[in-house]
Amino acid sequence: MARRSAGAAIFDFLNVLLFLLLSWIFIYPLLIMISLSLSDPAVMGGDTAGLLPVGFSLFSYRALLEGSSILRYYRNTIMYVVLGTFFMLSLTSLLAYALMHRRFSGRRPITLILLVTMFFSGGLVPLYLLVLKLGLYNTIWPIVIPGSVGAWNVIIFRTFFMQLPDSLRESAEIDGAGHLTVLLRIVLPLSKALLATFTLFTAVAYWNSWFDAVIFLRDRVLYPIQVFLRSMLVEFDPVSYNSLPEEMRRRVVPRQMNAAALIITILPILCVYPFLQRYFAKGVLVGSVKG
Repeated sequence: MARRSAGAAIFDFLNVLLFLLLSWIFIYPLLIMISLSLSDPAVMGGDTAGLLPVGFSLFSYRALLEGSSILRYYRNTIMYVVLGTFFMLSLTSLLAYALMHRRFSGRRPITLILLVTMFFSGGLVPLYLLVLKLGLYNTIWPIVIPGSVGAWNVIIFRTFFMQLPDSLRESAEIDGAGHLTVLLRIVLPLSKALLATFTLFTAVAYWNSWFDAVIFLRDRVLYPIQVFLRSMLVEFDPVSYNSLPEEMRRRVVPRQMNAAALIITILPILCVYPFLQRYFAKGVLVGSVKG
């Protein structure tokens, strides 16, 4: 085994040092938020929490859950994530499967239309007028449907499907399987890496989305949790404390409530990400080898 040069060893050391530094930069704010949210308001006073909580208390989380409708916003967000991800995977897979067949006569014009949408957008006003015309305003569908089919996603899916052996599809068709059966029983099971990657990408996008809800939703009961979080952090409209006892209202510290709301909001993504991370490189790179 050849010995490594001194320059390569120095490069590896600097590379590891750089990534450790970047990791600390990314993790440090999260640790501060966790520490602040777990600090005891009575002990902390006007001090700022460091990496370790000042005392220990779950008061901020209890006040947040008791004094607001955060659970309802949580439920709305989960519904948008599940529906949006399901529609994206289903519709994108169906369209990509159709476009991978060279015998499909509409392959070229549909591909051209998709490519045009990558460079030109209709804009917010036409979309808003379309939503009004279809009677979808103030419903869940303007939040879920517009992101269901994206040109980039369709191209990646189609490229990935085209790399699968043609013999598998042909043998299934000889046995009498239709296109839907081939897609569900052969193509999609062999595309787990791709599906896992885009499931996480799409779920994170829907989870972090707030602008569409502000534009297309009027009733607060339909708001996702990101709109609630934005109202706390940006508009300085904290949780309604009317349902809290007077003693609890006096103990509430707004910045601790904000920290607790941040942790509650990002917790699901932090829990799901490690399980799907291993699919990232395989799912994206394999689908981009051949155009």
